[in-house]
Amino acid sequence: MDWSWKVAADVLPFMVQGLVVTIEATFAGAFVAYLLGLFLAILKMSKSRPIAFFSYWSSEFIRRTPLLVQLYFLFYVLPDIGIFLSPLAAGIIGLGLHFSTYTSEVFRAGIENVPTGQWEAAKSLNYRPYQTMRYVILPQSIPPMIPPLANYLITMFKETPLLSAITVVELFNAANIYSNSHYKYLEPMTLVGLFFLIVSVPSAYIAMRLEKKYQLRNTGAN
Repeated sequence: MDWSWKVAADVLPFMVQGLVVTIEATFAGAFVAYLLGLFLAILKMSKSRPIAFFSYWSSEFIRRTPLLVQLYFLFYVLPDIGIFLSPLAAGIIGLGLHFSTYTSEVFRAGIENVPTGQWEAAKSLNYRPYQTMRYVILPQSIPPMIPPLANYLITMFKETPLLSAITVVELFNAANIYSNSHYKYLEPMTLVGLFFLIVSVPSAYIAMRLEKKYQLRNTGAN
């Protein structure tokens, strides 16, 4: 098995296209995960016991089942009841839904970490619940959430090869298709690992810097 620069050059354009799809799926899935995670966190904190109970256990069900099974359900099972999704749309929804159960815990912990006095101050100003959350609680709770949310973004990026199971031509699947067509595996799969490293390592460094920054800020505030 000798390395061939010609094979590497031939597969590179397919890899770049796959990387673009991977990044699109990651950021779109993260948007869904953050938005749905915040909504789910608020429901978990609801004073209504049935709402809080249902939100918690539905979140646990999604979290405790494999992402791959959820992707298969979205892409292969939903058409049986008349719901058809494109591979990329199913992948984005699957990533977003699955990781929203994790981000919801980040949002919940951040919101609950805001001092009680801030809630009371908002109530004394006759703020409505939406105004309290929008103008008082979230501005204080979101900054410490940034490092763990960034870590989940990186984790989501590394989970994108699972989308190949529902025919999304992301980075891994682009390499796999080329490998199966040309019976060349060394170069494509090596490049897959390199591409993931090129994106993941700087992203992890940024996440660590953010974590140190907000830890120092919180320490200084205390």
